[in-house]
Amino acid sequence: MIRELWARVEATLGSPVRTRTMVGGGSINEARALRLEDGRRAFLKFKLRAPEGMFADEAHGLRWLAEGVAAGQAAEGVGLVIPEVLAVDRSGEFLLLEDLSPDLGEDSSEVVLSQIEHDEQLGWGLAALHRSAPAGAGPGLERDNYLATLRQTNAAAGSWPEFYAARRLEPMFRVVVDAGLASEALRARFDAVLARLPELCGPSEPLARLHGDLWAGNAMTDALGRPALVDPAVYVGHREVDLAMMQLFGGFSPRVFDAYAEAWPLAPGAEARVNLYQLYPILVHVALLGASYLGQLEAALARLG
Repeated sequence: MIRELWARVEATLGSPVRTRTMVGGGSINEARALRLEDGRRAFLKFKLRAPEGMFADEAHGLRWLAEGVAAGQAAEGVGLVIPEVLAVDRSGEFLLLEDLSPDLGEDSSEVVLSQIEHDEQLGWGLAALHRSAPAGAGPGLERDNYLATLRQTNAAAGSWPEFYAARRLEPMFRVVVDAGLASEALRARFDAVLARLPELCGPSEPLARLHGDLWAGNAMTDALGRPALVDPAVYVGHREVDLAMMQLFGGFSPRVFDAYAEAWPLAPGAEARVNLYQLYPILVHVALLGASYLGQLEAALARLG
């Protein structure tokens, strides 16, 4: 199987692979940085027997984010980098992307951003990306996709609270219940939060073009020190979803959030809504990794009253 996969990779790229370097950091797919015989470079993600359409959905999400970056770039030189999609395997087992890592074999005279410049561009660029959703767009997306290996339904709903309940919290909580991980007390607390969702979601505002899975492992730095976003689970939704996910496991400096707020100030009460918008990724972790995340879920629900 692996030999067949490498043959398809080379056929897709139109060149033999000279070197392939293992890239760590992911728990779902394998990754390699490739250097081709013709001098080109590429980044390969692959998974034998991957869930149907997973890599095609990721490619769509990257292109959708790139459209938003192009439409919403805040100012000259300020923005995010989204790797170019080179190809998706017809059998669905690999994805080929532009390699954003430094080429250690070549010198560059281009200026590399400092850490604070990187953080500022990430905050400003994310605000611009969020603002690039089509005017008047409702929550959802024209196609479903994945968060990790879990199918994510993006069918439209009448309002953001309705979408967050029906397309995010309820389906993922059902996975947790079906796995036998939800006690009666946890179910009651979840139902109480769900009943208050229109109140908890905060004031109405234009919805955003979301990355959808923005933890620190999906925000990288390219060869010039610029912020880049990878591995999306995109849809149109409330911008605080991305910001809450960024705070769930850390890895982002205060300057990122300050720069974001400079570009697009948050609505009153945003700090109190962080727990609400962390519920979905916490549920995903319970569904994928089991009872070790139940304490975090119970604490988040308790904080919501």
